[in-house]
Amino acid sequence: MILLNEGDDVRSVVGILLDRRTYLGIHRQQTGYERIDLYNKAAENLGMTPFYMCLQHISEKSVLGLCYENKKYRLIRVPIPKVTHNRAMTLTPYLQKQLMLLSKSSIVFNGQNRHDKLRIHKLLMTNKSIREYLPESMAYSREQLVDAMERYTSLYVKPTNSSIGKGVIKVTQKENEDWQLCWSNTEPKMLSEKKAQTFIDEKVGTQSYLIQQAIALATYHGRPYDLRISAQRGDKGKWQITGIAGKVAASGRHVTNLAKGGEARRCEELFRASGFDPYRMKAAVEQVSLMIVENLSERIPTIADVGLDVGVDDDGRIKLIEVNGRDQRYEFKQLKMHQTFNNTYETPLQYAKFLLNR
Repeated sequence: MILLNEGDDVRSVVGILLDRRTYLGIHRQQTGYERIDLYNKAAENLGMTPFYMCLQHISEKSVLGLCYENKKYRLIRVPIPKVTHNRAMTLTPYLQKQLMLLSKSSIVFNGQNRHDKLRIHKLLMTNKSIREYLPESMAYSREQLVDAMERYTSLYVKPTNSSIGKGVIKVTQKENEDWQLCWSNTEPKMLSEKKAQTFIDEKVGTQSYLIQQAIALATYHGRPYDLRISAQRGDKGKWQITGIAGKVAASGRHVTNLAKGGEARRCEELFRASGFDPYRMKAAVEQVSLMIVENLSERIPTIADVGLDVGVDDDGRIKLIEVNGRDQRYEFKQLKMHQTFNNTYETPLQYAKFLLNR
């Protein structure tokens, strides 16, 4: 078995686990949202050797993958790296089994990176000091929907386990007592209360959904916005806020996701437009975000690199919308926040180095 180069210290090797498609795209430089060159650059700065792999090529004691050294990739089989930064989705039983196999020999951080929204909500609700930052949320059922529509004038019905705003329905009561339903790219529907409930119930079917009280988000030129906060563990193992970017909903839309037509804006610009002191508001958002991730990592010790979606209402109250376990970080790229974007790749490797040295 080849172990990199003779004399290489295994303590400098960090595994970077990718989806198979991303891994196979490395040679063609077609790796989607993953900027592999930034991992390479960060590893070089830290005196580390990045080793790229996918779950399909892992066996009990070794793994076949791409080692990046001297500006070149080599396909080699090596013992399983001691520490692995997980950027792969494991949505099938086979991939989950492979991840468990890897975790026996490697410290895999962000091992589970698709989090059930309701589970996260329940974990955080147990902490009194965090409760005020959580919108009311509950598991979906027809009964809960009827109850929620009696209590709130606006709410979201969303999948507990999806990303980029897929499947989210916004339900808002209008002055004539009818309810407006917005979802996907379709025209909003106006329905009576009973018809709205039947329509939503049919849409949800047997899938796992939750109901969440809608936050009256602060707006930018009439369009609601929220914030994506990159929270990561760094060189001393401590949490830090690597960056904050604003996401503004497209005109007439109810979700801010860039994948759904949203637009990235610097948070300071958004805060100013809402009449907030940008520096004070940014500091408050950072403080709340750190409190949330520090608390969450006590319950899920492997998390180390997440993207929080946080909303601010017209009065400046801060609310957590959801936790994303595999932040794609592209808001920073769109905003030309180059240093921040680079840091989102370097910080996880600093954490990997901290784990290797320990």
